[in-house]
Amino acid sequence: MATALADNLDGATPAAQPKRPVRRSPLWWPAVALPAAVAVAYVVVRRRLTGDLEYVLGALRTGRQAGYSPSEVFTHRPYFYRWFIAILDRLTFGGTTVHEALIEAAGVLLAAAAAFALYVALLRQLTGREAALSAGAVGLALTLAPRNDFLQPEWAAVVLTVLALAAALGPEKPWRGALLAALPLALAVMMKYSTAASAAIGVLLVYAVDRGRAVRLALIAVPGAVALFALSVLAGSHEWQWTKDMPQLNASAIGRTGIHPGFILDRSVEFLADRSVESPVLLLLPGALLLVLCRVRGRRRRTELTLVALTIGGAAQAVVAVQGNWFMYHGAQMPVLAAALWGLAVGGARRSPPWFFGAVSLLYGGLPVLYAKLPEDLQRPYVVGLAGLAALLAAVLDAWLEARVRARAQSPGGRATAPRISRGVLPAVLAALAGVVCLAASSWPGSPHLVQFGEVLATNSGYLRSLEDSEKDADRIRAELPADAPVLYLAFGDAAYFVGHPAQCRYPIATFLQRTRFLADVTELKSFQENADCVDHDPAPYAVLDRGWFRPGKVDPALARRISAVYDCPTLKESGDVQFVLCDRRNGT
Repeated sequence: MATALADNLDGATPAAQPKRPVRRSPLWWPAVALPAAVAVAYVVVRRRLTGDLEYVLGALRTGRQAGYSPSEVFTHRPYFYRWFIAILDRLTFGGTTVHEALIEAAGVLLAAAAAFALYVALLRQLTGREAALSAGAVGLALTLAPRNDFLQPEWAAVVLTVLALAAALGPEKPWRGALLAALPLALAVMMKYSTAASAAIGVLLVYAVDRGRAVRLALIAVPGAVALFALSVLAGSHEWQWTKDMPQLNASAIGRTGIHPGFILDRSVEFLADRSVESPVLLLLPGALLLVLCRVRGRRRRTELTLVALTIGGAAQAVVAVQGNWFMYHGAQMPVLAAALWGLAVGGARRSPPWFFGAVSLLYGGLPVLYAKLPEDLQRPYVVGLAGLAALLAAVLDAWLEARVRARAQSPGGRATAPRISRGVLPAVLAALAGVVCLAASSWPGSPHLVQFGEVLATNSGYLRSLEDSEKDADRIRAELPADAPVLYLAFGDAAYFVGHPAQCRYPIATFLQRTRFLADVTELKSFQENADCVDHDPAPYAVLDRGWFRPGKVDPALARRISAVYDCPTLKESGDVQFVLCDRRNGT
């Protein structure tokens, strides 16, 4: 934290530092809260859920209709995350649009609660302005997260890690803080297991403020995570089996492909550029780090914090590379870290506010929309890199100006000559508004929904149009089905989500079956064999087939024969090249 980091010269705990009066102005925060609330309300109504959330919800709902609890339904997500989403789902009601808006609102409330807890804890370490800007930026980064991040396991793990940070740093007694923080930190690991990286980053952030608290937290949270995993294995009859089998579904994981440093480096650069287009606050991270480090006293302390920052950045990127799919949401922790550092950099200015850096922050609120409109030959990682360089240069200029003001103030008989307005309410308002605009950048209709290799493949408005098409396809299938008829879904989870008819086994989505299209050895897994039995052991009277996702001619040949023996599916000629079709169970099967 800016104040704690700057003053902690010899590793003394922040509690030992002299207390600073917390000065709050009742005038500036409503001017920021109102536009922030408008942005949050807009995304709650308009963001809609991404396909992965539809997959999980579709599996949980159709599995529940088949008599299986979230403990016993396969969704390609671990035990505790399944229950997290199931609880959110059961707290809501209404049609699809209302239901999704309520789930979005519930997620926003969770993020807001975590941010408020962080703010309260940071007041022990920072000035009121630093605490408000840092915690507020974290809350907005979570609530205004891109659709591909929101409510994903990585996002949930970050929310839990923020709660753990607040719990670890808030209480005066370190052991009490460690005990309070251990549960949310252990739950962060349980969201996806790879989310242990987010939990580790949380411990490193605590270490940056107080080494003793970080050690205590790790000593309690690590066995706590192990205990929670053991609980999930005991509570779910298939949890250990799925834990072993799920990694075998990933053709791109490093465990299958091996380590190729050149490829990982090139792909990491592309990934960071794509991630920055969706969340331009990430472009501000190097500049924010520079501004914070320039205020830290002592070369040894600056070196230590630089190493901590590099370790955190390496961990955030390493977890993306290890999984090998390079999905944007695998880096969901990155914009939140950048937002927190941005808050420290802007809120921690003592004599001269970072006007240039703040101006760039404001401008980058429109960057995703502008980037999506660029010609395809300009949608390249190097263009994004130039934008990041511009933000860094703005921070360098601000750091230089701040150093000059500090030098004049410290000279014999000298005094700071910064304009009085720079120390008042207006700079805080302008800085916070710039942050709101920047963090809302991914929410605009013309902002990218999906970016790959620098190229914008879909915008938010385009994604919403595709949802309308999916709902129309589901309406067509439902019109052909008898009410509440069980279905075998040979389709991705959004089909189960929109069609909504019950499944008939614990594998509502044929994930293991579909992966034989890419990996022949998946057939050796016990989970594949159980999933395949859903086809012809007490088969459902109907099957929904999405040829774009599940191609009978490409999956395991023996599996394809089992499917064709049970279900009569229309040919492409019969269906008029429609990919999403309904299959009937053959007589006698």
